[in-house]
Amino acid sequence: MSDLPLLTGLAPRAEADARLLILGSMPGAASLAAGAYYAHPRNQFWRLLADLLDAPLAELPYEERFPVLAGRGIALWDVIACCARAGSLDASIAADSLQVNDFKTFFAKHARIADVFFNGALAETLFRRRVLPGLACPLPHLCRLPSSSPAHAARDYATKLAVWRDALAAVLGTA
Repeated sequence: MSDLPLLTGLAPRAEADARLLILGSMPGAASLAAGAYYAHPRNQFWRLLADLLDAPLAELPYEERFPVLAGRGIALWDVIACCARAGSLDASIAADSLQVNDFKTFFAKHARIADVFFNGALAETLFRRRVLPGLACPLPHLCRLPSSSPAHAARDYATKLAVWRDALAAVLGTA
């Protein structure tokens, strides 16, 4: 087991009638310190959703963003419940320390979720390997999106937005 301290993720932000779930891997250091999803100022998550929903999410106070998401049936969470990690990079997670969230209970409470979108590759990989085999409920539609993290600089903002828009348009009714 790692010598690093065990970090605990954030609680899900989801209403009972949520229809789609966006999953990250594990909040970064800035998000954990703030107790807020996607709190790093260079993370593009809130800007992407603002552009997709045509709503000023990035400009709203943090807690005021969630009624907008809930009104569109969007829930947020992470695959990892806790892990040891130095810094914020997914690559720094100590694999032997990683524990996934309780998705059986989550999906039982949020039975209308039919679409799961992954904010990055690690979220998708861990979900498929560590969560999906244990789920007894019908499998939702699964789709990986390019990470909104500032560490994922392989694609510029416009390219990320186009991929997110294509993937989410039908589900959000923004086609």
